[in-house]
Amino acid sequence: MALRNDLDRAAAAAARFAEQGEELAGVVPAEAAPGERTYLCAFGAGEARTWLVLGAAGEPVTKRDAVRRSASIAAMCELAEESAGGGELGELRERLVAIRLTESPQGIEEAEESALALEQTIGSPPRLAEPSYLDRVGAATRRLEQALGDSGVSPFAEAMKTGMAAVEEFADDVESNYKRPLE
Repeated sequence: MALRNDLDRAAAAAARFAEQGEELAGVVPAEAAPGERTYLCAFGAGEARTWLVLGAAGEPVTKRDAVRRSASIAAMCELAEESAGGGELGELRERLVAIRLTESPQGIEEAEESALALEQTIGSPPRLAEPSYLDRVGAATRRLEQALGDSGVSPFAEAMKTGMAAVEEFADDVESNYKRPLE
């Protein structure tokens, strides 16, 4: 509940920076390093998108590296959520139940438990984009992969590596469409 209250305060602070014709489209809480709470705010006007990172007190962040860290951790957490369990965790859980009911192979219960644990680890919004979230999702995903019999290269780790180009593109977009000059 505290995070939701923080988001409400950040959204109210961010709304002050919307220009005419712009709307606040979203706020992502991020903590790229312990104690470095920021809020990545997206503004939209039609197809155009601008960005602003607010500090914990609601002030605009103007340090380029801090803005980039906030954008990057937010994008990495989104990528992790979308890639975990093959990206279709609900569907996977349904298939595991069906397999248990029709075939009941050895280890299916462990796979179901691992899929449920991953779903609980991912949680539901709002959630804080932070490195420890990535660690928790990665560990839960690896347990699921192992329960499913995948002892080789982690598909999740590969998806994260492949997705890093998109993370960089996103951070570049935030920088180039930032509402304030960056230092």
